[in-house]
Amino acid sequence: SIYRLSRYAAIFLVPVLVGLVYLLVNQEPATREISQSPITHGNNKAILILSQGETIDLSPDHALPALPEGIDLVLQGDKLVYISDSTTEKERQYHELVTPRGGEFKITLPDGTFVHLNSNSKLRFPKNFAPDKREIFLSGEAYFEVAKNKEIPFYVNTETNQVRVVGTHFNVCAYKGSNEFETTLVEGIVDIYAYDNERPLTRLTKNEFFGSYQGKYKKAVLPSYDYLRWREGLYCFDDSPFSCILTKLEKYYNVKITVENPKVLNYRCTGKFKEQDGVEHILKVIQKDHPFTYSISEEGDSIRIE
Repeated sequence: SIYRLSRYAAIFLVPVLVGLVYLLVNQEPATREISQSPITHGNNKAILILSQGETIDLSPDHALPALPEGIDLVLQGDKLVYISDSTTEKERQYHELVTPRGGEFKITLPDGTFVHLNSNSKLRFPKNFAPDKREIFLSGEAYFEVAKNKEIPFYVNTETNQVRVVGTHFNVCAYKGSNEFETTLVEGIVDIYAYDNERPLTRLTKNEFFGSYQGKYKKAVLPSYDYLRWREGLYCFDDSPFSCILTKLEKYYNVKITVENPKVLNYRCTGKFKEQDGVEHILKVIQKDHPFTYSISEEGDSIRIE
């Protein structure tokens, strides 16, 4: 009877095994590539370029080296602090703080103004401000808390516009080559100028927003402070075009995103995401409302959307 049962079991198992082999051999490969190098969110890293061209790496694993004579600054955790002096300069010396994609950094300027520089941005500023004017140059995005001084106004110069303040808290976004300019005022008063006009385009008071897009202006009351929460590691989008979101994800996560289907760029999205959740989590959440697929390169430095 044991022999008879084993013979029947063999007759039954053979076709089952053949079927399993067939399924394994003919199984279609996964359409999504698995990233070998995970795409991580930004962290505190930047390069400081001194007036003579010397570069200083401000990444967390680099100590502040010996500095040239006459340059007095300290590195306090994730913030660089300049100490002003009374030296009279024949020619004003300018330094640059540069953040890469996926990086950000904080700095206190010689007058006590605090600046939080966002990803892929550059801040150009003097080692000591002039006695009658505080002037800096920005390409990218930064949040400012300007030290109050009614006698010496503070100017933020961008590629297309200039912001004049006395002492206030505000955000400026003006990436080079984008031909777009945005200012969000949290506290105080600012005047916004175009470079071809001596009269201000507008004056902003608390909780107001101004944007210039391809020569078209928009001014509105700020509905919430979500727009500024990148400083807290939160990315907030309110009815934003998918194309705008992808551009920001490229900067925040230092990844190249290619879109094969132009129709997806017209999607509009609303949501709040934690920076540490990662770019894949953001794309998966958006996928729930909008149809598209994506794949990540093996190197983890590029994403393809279809």
